Amino acid sequence: MISTRKRLDYALGYLELNLPAEAGRELALIAPDDQKTAPVIALRLEVAMAAEAWPAVIALAPQSVEADPTDERPWIAWAYALRERQQITKARDVLLRGESIIAKPSVLVDYNLACYFCLLGDLAESRRRLDLVIAREPRWKKDARQDPDLAALHISPNRRSS
Repeated sequence: MISTRKRLDYALGYLELNLPAEAGRELALIAPDDQKTAPVIALRLEVAMAAEAWPAVIALAPQSVEADPTDERPWIAWAYALRERQQITKARDVLLRGESIIAKPSVLVDYNLACYFCLLGDLAESRRRLDLVIAREPRWKKDARQDPDLAALHISPNRRSS
């Protein structure tokens, strides 16, 4: 019998090769008792993200958050999946809740929140968040200019060069 650790390694390898279906099949072979462990749930979440299986991401992310609320990855994935399902308010609320719990939020948290606030019409908060991102990581400025979620910032009457 192949161990859970080895199956996780195989699944991760498939995922690194951009083969999410194969990774999912490998995860399905893990013993039922291990299916609810944090490492298995976390990798199932990554497989769902890679496959753009948003309902699965929305179902798995809270389980991953429960295992380690300070890890930002499941919070970001959960919010992103909600955004992809056009549930922008829920996406913002999930990521705001996560932001207060995540040990050391990366610039991606502020960036995604800038996008969600912009999509919801709160351009001042969106700009504030984006300014924080660019202050920490100036290379994000170029991405922000091309991000359709931030388009309203570029055409607002109070526009500052981003």
